[in-house]
Amino acid sequence: MKQYIDMRNRLIVGLDLPSVAEAEKAVRDLEDTVNFYKIGYRLAYAGGLDFARDLVANGAKVFLDLKLLDIDNTVAQGVESLVRIGATMLTIHAYPKAMHAAAAAARGSSLCLLGVTVLTSMDDPDLVEAGYALSAENLVRRRADQARTAGMGGVVCAATEAGMVRNVLGPGMAVVTPGIRPAGLDHGDQKRVMTPARALNAGASHLVVARPIVAAPDRKAAAEAILAEMRNA
Repeated sequence: MKQYIDMRNRLIVGLDLPSVAEAEKAVRDLEDTVNFYKIGYRLAYAGGLDFARDLVANGAKVFLDLKLLDIDNTVAQGVESLVRIGATMLTIHAYPKAMHAAAAAARGSSLCLLGVTVLTSMDDPDLVEAGYALSAENLVRRRADQARTAGMGGVVCAATEAGMVRNVLGPGMAVVTPGIRPAGLDHGDQKRVMTPARALNAGASHLVVARPIVAAPDRKAAAEAILAEMRNA
């Protein structure tokens, strides 16, 4: 049971749904199986921040995937407001100035700030098109080191880079990996993906899984299968 509870704290289900009502149904479907939920743009802009407060009040953990990036003062003020929700994690785009401002604003709270390195939907040609001279791997490595220096709680990266990032960050920081796909499932718009077991073995501390669970005909069974794979990793 202790091992099972630990895996529940490491599996984050992405509530990438269009309304709070649908997110509430997903949480009911996953009751007693999952206790950690991600709220991103889609749900946040549809009442999801109030829903996040409700989840926290009911004992769940919440990952606010809002990817803040703005001038330093605005980032800091945003973090100060979001700290009051009681979420466990919050994402900041991994630009050094933004991360330093966010870390200063969150100091003294329990909020774990995560630097978003390179989106899992992007690969090397995408970065070239966006004007970056570095490969995805090298850009992730640089941003992970900058997140450590800035005092962040961890980073978000593709599971394919988790081992390298773990070496950069050491054992104490979070390595959160989206783009997790059980064997045999369609990758969708994700380009740098990995199975749950391989991601954990590579060095990930938390796995973010959205469509393979929330779009499954039986959400509870899908989550239980992923948890079983995680426990056996």
